[in-house]
Amino acid sequence: MGLFDIFTGGSGPEKALKLKPKVTQKYGDPATRQKAIQELGEMKFPEAVSVLLARFTITVDPLTTDADEKEHTFELVKAFGKDAAVPPIVEFLSKTEQATSWALRLLGELLSEEEVTGACVNALQHLSATYTKNPEKKVVLLHHITGREDARVPPAVLPFLEDMSDDVKIAALKALASFKYEPAREPMLKLLTAEETARRVQTSAIAALADAGFSVASHRTQVEPLLVEPFVLDKDGRIQRKT
Repeated sequence: MGLFDIFTGGSGPEKALKLKPKVTQKYGDPATRQKAIQELGEMKFPEAVSVLLARFTITVDPLTTDADEKEHTFELVKAFGKDAAVPPIVEFLSKTEQATSWALRLLGELLSEEEVTGACVNALQHLSATYTKNPEKKVVLLHHITGREDARVPPAVLPFLEDMSDDVKIAALKALASFKYEPAREPMLKLLTAEETARRVQTSAIAALADAGFSVASHRTQVEPLLVEPFVLDKDGRIQRKT
């Protein structure tokens, strides 16, 4: 620590970390929190980005103030640029269960679509190997990559067909629907025909199997009674939507 640091409260990174309690302070004078946010935005090192990201993990009253502060924080983080901002954002996405949509929105401003998809895939791979109580992060990530024609997506999504949360299963089915990813066929059929599967999950599985164009002939007797309008089985054992 240099002489200047003694009078300013520590090195740049240390100063940033000391501001975190103020940035995440839900009560008290909002001006204190807002001043800390602005100070961090004027710093030029990754630790400041990490502390700013913590602002997305809390909600304050009134909601208009909360929204304004988060948008301001968003713009400050974005202004750090790709090199300084992306590594802390990726770490935040990996380690924090909250504010996933804000992290993805920031990455969308700083990276290409292909790079953002890669970050989502990495986060999903990490989540599939660890227990999380809150399914929201999984659902947000799965929704974000739905419709992305990227070969990295199906293998990363497949494990979530066995998730405890029905919302996660449905999001995974929708993400897989556009891919003719053969390893997904049997897990989809297993999910559809399992006695414990909720009806809304079954409906999503039917739609996903139809969109993927998979044959269900090997499970015809189990699948046919589960079909609902507008789905029917054709002679080849594929689920079709009636026109």
